[in-house]
Amino acid sequence: MMQWNKLLTRQRLGKPRPEKPEDARTSFQRDYDRLVFSSPFRRLKDKTQVFSLAKNDYIRTRLIHSLEVSCVGRSLGTIVGYEIKERHKLDEFTASDFGDIVAAACLAHDIGNPPFGHAGEDAIRSGFKSWYETVKEQLIDHEKVDLDFFEGNAQGFRILTRLEMQARTGGMQLTCPTLATFTKYPRESLISEDILNHYKGKSAKKYGFFQAEKNLFATVADTVGLIRRSPDVAWWSRHPLAFLVEAADDISYHIVDLEDGYRMGYISFKKAKKLLNEIAKRPNIEKNANTKEEQIKFLRAVAINNLVQEVATIFLAHEQELLAGTFDSDLISLTSYAETLNCIQSKTRKKVFNHPEVVGIQVAGYEVIAHLFAEFVNANLYSTEKGKLLKLMLPKEYCLADNESSYGKILKITDYISGMTDSYATTLFQELKGISLR
Repeated sequence: MMQWNKLLTRQRLGKPRPEKPEDARTSFQRDYDRLVFSSPFRRLKDKTQVFSLAKNDYIRTRLIHSLEVSCVGRSLGTIVGYEIKERHKLDEFTASDFGDIVAAACLAHDIGNPPFGHAGEDAIRSGFKSWYETVKEQLIDHEKVDLDFFEGNAQGFRILTRLEMQARTGGMQLTCPTLATFTKYPRESLISEDILNHYKGKSAKKYGFFQAEKNLFATVADTVGLIRRSPDVAWWSRHPLAFLVEAADDISYHIVDLEDGYRMGYISFKKAKKLLNEIAKRPNIEKNANTKEEQIKFLRAVAINNLVQEVATIFLAHEQELLAGTFDSDLISLTSYAETLNCIQSKTRKKVFNHPEVVGIQVAGYEVIAHLFAEFVNANLYSTEKGKLLKLMLPKEYCLADNESSYGKILKITDYISGMTDSYATTLFQELKGISLR
C-alpha cells in the first residue's frame, strides 16, 4: 500500500533532503510559481488547444486551458484533502497541500506538447520513421520506440526535470509529489505486448518518460513510494492524485470545447444549452443570464462544479484501491454524467474537430512540423552545406556535441521543434521554404 505521508513528501528532485515547512509559501505553492514563471509555460500562449492560430480572440489557447485545468484541479485536490487528512490524521499537511500539488501538476500537464497539438506529435513520429533505416544500427530498441512513438507527456517530464535549469540535477527541481502527480503514464515506452495485453488499466495507454529520463523518474517513484508493476520493466502505479489531474483535464476539455464550439459557430445554441443543462440541471437559466452567451457561460460553470463534486466523491470512495494501485480507470467514466459527456465528446468531434477549417489547419501544421523536423535532423546527422547553415540557426542550448549519440542528437532537435510556438514554427517554415524573408 502507498502511504500518504510519503506520497506528500516535500522532497525535491535533485535535492539531498526534504524542505522544512514554511508559513509564507509552501513547497507545493513554490512548484506552482516556478511553473508560472518558466519559459515553456509562457510559450503555451501560442500553442494549439483546438483552434490553431484562431482569429477569434475569445477562443482558448493551450495556456488558458492549462490555467483553467489547474483551477479545477485545485478544487478537486482540496476537497479530497479535507477528508483524507481527517481519515489518516495527517497533522503535518493541510487540505490545501493536496490542492496545490494537483494544481501545479495540472498547470504543467500540456507543457511538453509540440506546436499544432496532436498533429505535431504525429509529424515528429512520421518524421522519425521516414529515415529510421539510416540510423537504426546506432539506436537501442528502447530509444527507437521513444522516437517511433514520440509522446508529449514524456517531453513534458523531460522539460520539467532536465531542460529547464539544465545546470542543476533535476532541472526545475520540483517536489517529487508534483512530478509523480504530473506523470499520468508512469511507464517507459518499450514494454512487450504480452505484458501490456494482460493489463487494461488507463495508465498503460501511453508512456510518460524517455529513456534519457528513466532514472530520474525512478528516483521520483521511489521517493514517493509508488508501487512497481513489474520487476523487469520501468513501470509503476500512478500517484493517486494523478487521477485528479486526469479528471480535471477531462472535465475542462469536455465542457470548454463545447462552449468554444458554440462561440465559433460550429455548434448551435440550442444543442450546447441542452447538453450543458443535462449536467448543470438549471432549467430556468433565463433568470440568471440575459444573453445566449451568458447563459452558456453560466451553465458551463455550474456543470463543471457538479462534475467536480461527484468526481471527488468517487475518488474518496475508491481511496483504498488507489493506494493499493489496483484502481486504474478514469474517474469521469464512473460519474452519473458519463453518458452525457460521451455525447458532448461525440458532438464536438463531429462538429468541431472534423470541421474543414480545423482539419485544414491541422494538415498545414503537420506539414510545417514534419518539414522542420526532417531539415534539422538531417542537418545534424549528415554533413552538408545546407546542414552547416541550419546548424548556425540553432539556439545555443540545442547545439550538438560531436561525441553525442544519435539518440541524443535527435532528442535535442525534438526539444527544439516541440518547444516552438505555432507562430514561430510557421514563420521558420516559411523562411526555410523561401516564402518569406526577414
